[in-house]
Amino acid sequence: MLHLKLSTDPRWVNLAEKSIEEILIDHAFCEQKAATSCISLIVTYSYLKPIVDAITPVVREEWDHFSLVLQEIYKRGFELGKPRKDEYVNKLLSFQKRGVEKEIVLVDKLLTNALIEARSCERFKLLSQKLSDSYYKKFYHSFMVSEASHYRLFMDLAKIYKSEEYVKKRWEEFLNFEKKIMTELELRGDRMH
Repeated sequence: MLHLKLSTDPRWVNLAEKSIEEILIDHAFCEQKAATSCISLIVTYSYLKPIVDAITPVVREEWDHFSLVLQEIYKRGFELGKPRKDEYVNKLLSFQKRGVEKEIVLVDKLLTNALIEARSCERFKLLSQKLSDSYYKKFYHSFMVSEASHYRLFMDLAKIYKSEEYVKKRWEEFLNFEKKIMTELELRGDRMH
């Protein structure tokens, strides 16, 4: 369903399990950034009703996820700390087209969000299946389901503003670029991406 070109290295789950505090903190910031990204889309494209209507509930859901993860952090006696640089997301953002027709720019933003959601979904699935702690398995399963629906939503929205053929071709380019990113990034157990 996700069509990612490169699966996460299975060792990532073992590394993540050893640094669950860091994964929770990074996860919280990812949810916060997802909400912010959605708000930015709504603000930038407030004149596009499909964007506003479809993405407004996602903002609420992403913020609810941030709150859930934050509660988990506090419950465990951890602190949120300062935001972290997300090298994965920054590299994806660099692939977006700029200075072209506004529909192409919008589609690239939507595809970027879709790809982040797809990779998050894949990682949450790994956590929900491979962690030894049954509580965290269940905890991350619910996030996996949510990310999958967000991925589909962003893909469907992209097809409103450009042809399905264009979106499919551009999505393939994003997937190939993301594969390159995944081969270049250091395998870290303290990051969601």
